[in-house]
Amino acid sequence: MSTAKSDIILERMMALHPKIIDLTLDRMWRLLHGLGDPQDKLPPVIHIAGTNGKGSTLAMIRAGIEAAGLRAHAYTSPHLARFHERIRVAGQLISEADLSTTLDTCCTANGTEAITYFEITTCAGLLAFSRTPADFTLLEVGLGGRLDATNVIAAPKLTIITPISIDHTQYLGETLAEIAFEKAGILKNGVPCVVAPQPDEVMEVIERQAARVGAPLIAHGQHWHVTSERGRLVYQDEVGLCDLPLPNLRGAHQIANAGAALAALRFLALGDVAYEAAVTQAEWPARMQRLVSGPLFDAAPLAELWLDGGHNAAAGAALGAHLATLPSRPTHLICGMLNTKDVTGYLAPLAAQADSLMAVSIPGEINTLSARDTANAARAVGLKAGEAASVSQALDMILDREPAARILICGSLYLAGAVLRENG
Repeated sequence: MSTAKSDIILERMMALHPKIIDLTLDRMWRLLHGLGDPQDKLPPVIHIAGTNGKGSTLAMIRAGIEAAGLRAHAYTSPHLARFHERIRVAGQLISEADLSTTLDTCCTANGTEAITYFEITTCAGLLAFSRTPADFTLLEVGLGGRLDATNVIAAPKLTIITPISIDHTQYLGETLAEIAFEKAGILKNGVPCVVAPQPDEVMEVIERQAARVGAPLIAHGQHWHVTSERGRLVYQDEVGLCDLPLPNLRGAHQIANAGAALAALRFLALGDVAYEAAVTQAEWPARMQRLVSGPLFDAAPLAELWLDGGHNAAAGAALGAHLATLPSRPTHLICGMLNTKDVTGYLAPLAAQADSLMAVSIPGEINTLSARDTANAARAVGLKAGEAASVSQALDMILDREPAARILICGSLYLAGAVLRENG
């Protein structure tokens, strides 16, 4: 298969800075100015930060906006199978031709100046959005918030902070309060912020920052409430009550994500059709996704195959809680993680729900945790563990023992992306 032009340009962009992550906004301002400040020419922006649930919340909001007959740009990261997934222009994945042209423009404007891959590709996304009419722009923070490359919008329509937990401590700080301060950096004067359920110490930081900059809060537990009752989702705010189906994105944690999405859509006053679509029509791959086609599915006709890209302790807890709600069935994990993650914190909540774990290295990732280290971490939390050279081999080894097992491939979005590519 021939290499796409955009892949060649993206590979070249990787060499523009010696670090993958270098948090500052100076390089963004320089390049955006050289591009004509596209960040000032966007449809109303909804800016989303948080540790977990950013992508799911964005997907629900997008589903609601589109059901209301409107169009939204959407910027997310990382991608799973193809870079194009990061940039959705007026509802459609950016075309190869438009992506290549936009990347070329950014490279030319940047010249040989140092800039990180995420920064220059974020500029490309903003430039693409500025060239096509839409009703809203949905921006997902890449890392943190205060110094994230997406934090260049002077006056968003709305900001959202999804649940915050410990992650990326090497960049954001060791404590919840320090991490919350970075996430709360997206708050802007006069711009309302929807706040999802948070630990008390996180909420204190958000409230303090909101008061300092003059950002009104639309906070869970104060201004809106969400719960599941008798197989339905019940959302209530100062306007009234919504009785809706449970989210089509699986897991109890999606209730809170749906609440934040509904709070945003209620603020936008998009109507009942949008609210129902948010919970019934959202699409977000590799979040407790059931694999029902493709080569992996064909190789395991009696098994139940799942894929999830969660990768921190909070994601492990959410995944463990969801597994506990499923019908009893032998359950085995195929797990690969990055060496920057808290593997023990992730695996500990899964130990009670799984019969075994097969560890793999993430293909093509320099920062993968070795299969041996992942297996050792699994044993340390009480899981029976083995190693395999690939997901396919791990799947075969499990199926040889239990052809009708429940098998969950998990631990990293990068592993999930590799699986989705392998599975077509």
